[in-house]
Amino acid sequence: MSEKFETYPRKNIRREQWMTLNGTWQFTFDDDEEFSHPSQVKSWDRTIQVPFSPESPASGINDPGFHNRCWYRREFHVQKSDKRILLHFGAVDYTAHVWLNSTFLGFHQGGHTPFSFDITDVLNTDGTQELVVCADDDPLDLAKPRGKQDWQKNPHSIWYPRTTGIWQTVWWEEVAPTYIEKVRLVPQVERWEVGCEVFVGGACSKGMRLRVQLKCEGRLLADDSYEVMHKEVHRRIALSDPGIDDSRNELLWSPEKPTLIEVRLELILGDTVIDRIESYTALRSVAFSGDRFLLNGRPYYLRMLLDQGYWPETYLTPPSSQALRYDVELIKAAGFNGVRKHQKIEDPDFLYWADVLGLVVWEEMPSAYRFTHESVERIIQEWIEVIDRDMNHPCIVMWVPFNESWGVPDLAEKESHQHCVQALYHTTKTLDPTRPCIGNDGWESTATDLLGIHDYDDQPERLLRKYNSQTNVADMLSRYRPGGRVLTVEGYPHGGLPIMITEFGGISFVSPSEGGVTWGYSSAQSSRDFRKRYEKLLEAVHRIEIFCGFCYTQFTDTFQEANGLFRADRTPKFSIRAMARATRAAGYSRGELTSTPQPPPLPEPEPEE
Repeated sequence: MSEKFETYPRKNIRREQWMTLNGTWQFTFDDDEEFSHPSQVKSWDRTIQVPFSPESPASGINDPGFHNRCWYRREFHVQKSDKRILLHFGAVDYTAHVWLNSTFLGFHQGGHTPFSFDITDVLNTDGTQELVVCADDDPLDLAKPRGKQDWQKNPHSIWYPRTTGIWQTVWWEEVAPTYIEKVRLVPQVERWEVGCEVFVGGACSKGMRLRVQLKCEGRLLADDSYEVMHKEVHRRIALSDPGIDDSRNELLWSPEKPTLIEVRLELILGDTVIDRIESYTALRSVAFSGDRFLLNGRPYYLRMLLDQGYWPETYLTPPSSQALRYDVELIKAAGFNGVRKHQKIEDPDFLYWADVLGLVVWEEMPSAYRFTHESVERIIQEWIEVIDRDMNHPCIVMWVPFNESWGVPDLAEKESHQHCVQALYHTTKTLDPTRPCIGNDGWESTATDLLGIHDYDDQPERLLRKYNSQTNVADMLSRYRPGGRVLTVEGYPHGGLPIMITEFGGISFVSPSEGGVTWGYSSAQSSRDFRKRYEKLLEAVHRIEIFCGFCYTQFTDTFQEANGLFRADRTPKFSIRAMARATRAAGYSRGELTSTPQPPPLPEPEPEE
């Protein structure tokens, strides 16, 4: 990928002509909600570094207080031409109203998903443009999807500082009057095909065609052309089936060999290329069979790490794309093959690096904390936008709309709460039938493809006894109540679903020299003690045969939580080599044939610290 594309904010639909609007903006708080139009703003008394939220130190504001409303303003330059100019926002929390050159463009509700405006018709002819954004984000509103953003003034327990306003990239791009607006690329490994859906924006002329070119490591796989009908193209592109697994593995995507297929799409009228985009996809399938997770048709044991996605100076916003790459590399170096992005819709660059470097991802919707008509409406709307944004990423193997009954607090007793989870589960499966979905992760299961269990028991021997493979599964699920909650809701039995421990561990450790808060589910007294606890816990979990994988809590320390394998600055709390050996069970295997190349050799053991 070229250097220009490396900084492009939407790497699965890339164009040549674009410009970031990140950087210094004028800024002001409007806590009393005094202003409703840019002309009413009396003073732009501060500057802010976009895309960092005003609560974060990196923004230059560094104000963690309660703020209902804030305003942004900046000028930028783009000349009017025969092209269209699209203005994009990666994410603004929670409701954004946008003006350009005093003309109201529209609004967007939902703090985690992108939105765009065609600003061509309101551009000033001299090339200087004035952009104003008003962000409304009630810090006390528990009926909106907010994830780990605290409703108390100071972070407490497992909740963290708030994120108000712009927190992902703002940018514009130039497109033709008729352009490729949306692309869906769906791998069909069973048929050795790539499904291609393309939607055209703007006026569509008769005889317009779409050229699709697929390449892998320089080798041409397909070069086809299709007529655009009613501004859409829906085709299945058949590839040559290489036959036996050894040959197939050269094209299949996995964490061990993340092979990507380069995609070029061209919109053509006559002999003229009207629009061109670069994208990518991958051949991989995900499913469950019996009690096992399948990747590319073979059992694949999931070694996952829970990731909150925060940084000390930038909060929810990553410091850079390279910081996201480094996180993926660290997680893999520690022996994990997957990550559960917890209560956050991550910056798309994280998914890009997971695609490129090879890391499976569970995508989880940030929770609301009340059950109301408005909260249900909000989460359904935003969850649909999440799936639409990210379904092209091969790294994503699971959708998770609810966690631990947050937002549906009476899930075990009230049918309306159960119906809400079922509605989101079935909506997810309707929009994306190619991936599994966990309706509510942790406990109180009502609609799911996998029974996820959250159990922070810190005694390895007790975990082994609880989930012994000789135990009757139905009895086990009815007997144990991690977190004081039933694992399956009455009327919705387990029914032979695969089982996975999707949160456990949470061991806190802070060295005496660091000091500070040491919140965790259990605690270690030293780096050596932490390592031993982790090794014993992972050894036990690996030997619980009914589990098809695990997800350890958690990747990094996050504010008052000190239960990361790594500190907030991404330094490890004990040797990464020892961490990787424990994560991968030092070579312990269930003897199952996998569909992927073998992972790299385990690092050699080293003396205890």
